[in-house]
Amino acid sequence: MDQTEAIIKKGRKYAQVIEGARTVFLRDGFEGASVDDIAREAKVSKATLYSYVPDKRVLFLEVAALEAARQADAFTERMDENQPPHTLLPSAGRKILDFLLSDFGTAVYRIAVAESLRFPEVGQRFYDSGPGLVKKRLSQYLASATARGELQIDDIELAAEQFAELCKVRLVPMRTFQMSFEIDDIQKQDIVDSAVAMFLARYGATQ
Repeated sequence: MDQTEAIIKKGRKYAQVIEGARTVFLRDGFEGASVDDIAREAKVSKATLYSYVPDKRVLFLEVAALEAARQADAFTERMDENQPPHTLLPSAGRKILDFLLSDFGTAVYRIAVAESLRFPEVGQRFYDSGPGLVKKRLSQYLASATARGELQIDDIELAAEQFAELCKVRLVPMRTFQMSFEIDDIQKQDIVDSAVAMFLARYGATQ
């Protein structure tokens, strides 16, 4: 049994608690969600809920890890790995940016950072299900594109991390630090288009 399982107990009503929490967190956000609301939505008592998780923050990170993995799986199912980089990378970058800029994604990041100090194993689980999973899925595609001669990459995992980071510039730090500004689709697309252009300038196969 790993450390995460020691914190988050799994039993007969685990899935029920997680689904109820997911509904409430996605509807009300972290701050707006109460334990009473989650227990009511999950149709369990507060005592039962606390028997599975120690507090709301850990429950939120568990939901976030599962939600990140769910979204990654859904995106992967729609992703055609045979597409060339200039076609696939813009959609991949936009998916990454949209999640990070969402209220849910922003709250996940803040709480994951804070709770990793208290529960490093929970932070590790979130990383594996979020940023780590993005790196894994991107690496698989980049390896395929490199094998086809469409990209020239020596360190596949580093390149995957670089692309994800390029998609975060400007907008994600501004949202994380709650700077007052409006983000529209044009701004998002400009960031993603720039990320793709820089990435291909570095790793695109020479003609």
